[in-house]
Amino acid sequence: MKLPALDFLADGQPRRLREIYEEVGEKFGLTPEERAELLPSGSQLRWNNRVNWACYDLYKADILLRPKRGHYQISDFGRKILAQKPANLDRGFLRQFPQFLEWDKRPAKAAETKTTAHESETATSQTAHERLEAAFEEMQSALKQDLLDQVRKMDPYAFEQLVVDLLVAMGYGGSRAEAAQVTQRSGDEGIDGVIKEDRLGLETIYLQAKRWLNAVGRKELQAFVGALHGQGASKGVFITSGEFANTASEYVEKISQKGQKVVLIDGDRMAALMIEHGVGVSAVKTYDLKRVDNDYFESE
Repeated sequence: MKLPALDFLADGQPRRLREIYEEVGEKFGLTPEERAELLPSGSQLRWNNRVNWACYDLYKADILLRPKRGHYQISDFGRKILAQKPANLDRGFLRQFPQFLEWDKRPAKAAETKTTAHESETATSQTAHERLEAAFEEMQSALKQDLLDQVRKMDPYAFEQLVVDLLVAMGYGGSRAEAAQVTQRSGDEGIDGVIKEDRLGLETIYLQAKRWLNAVGRKELQAFVGALHGQGASKGVFITSGEFANTASEYVEKISQKGQKVVLIDGDRMAALMIEHGVGVSAVKTYDLKRVDNDYFESE
């Protein structure tokens, strides 16, 4: 996308980044859905991130200028490059320029890497931000699996306690002491836990927790909904360390049309929520990712 961006800037006018996002997106024929795709962290649009890095690469190669904050403009050197009508402007092309190579500082010997040719090509096509996000996502995936392995070894009653702790950590009802309780091992009438929807206790949510490896089916959901009716309740959360069968999901969609609200949380989503809200995990190391504050160095 570097070449389309440079073509757009060929008239010499400084352009805002958002104009470049739009123009290059038109060149690629992106759909609204493709433009709206987020990075794994959800912090930025993937397309904007890619175009931003493409322009930044051209800037580090002195092909583009940044006349003011959030703007790019073609340089005299960039005009000369464009006049050569290059087939592409990938990083391999830009590394012929010392100013870019000095900034890039990538390993020169392919033999020193342990990646395959395909992996190297994929890594090169990603922005630094995307590579960092991909590595983080990989570690999160491994952590989720480790969490599920531990959860599936828990005593069923301890698992019920974990479910309540998780919902309290998510903000339901305030402190654990005032917000939640786990029902007794017997006589719970199909309800494993009770939690206040808000700190004042204006409404109660009933819980069902299954520490299962197998899929939860419609039968289990029907029993839970029956228990909710017995309590005169309209809201429930069913959490499993396994997964839900299609029949269970279809049943929940059907009853939702009748005013019964049941939320399903499978093992993968439960582990993700545990990580997000700090239940059963602890921070090992924190990386504070920073970037240049253009507001400090540049003015309108």
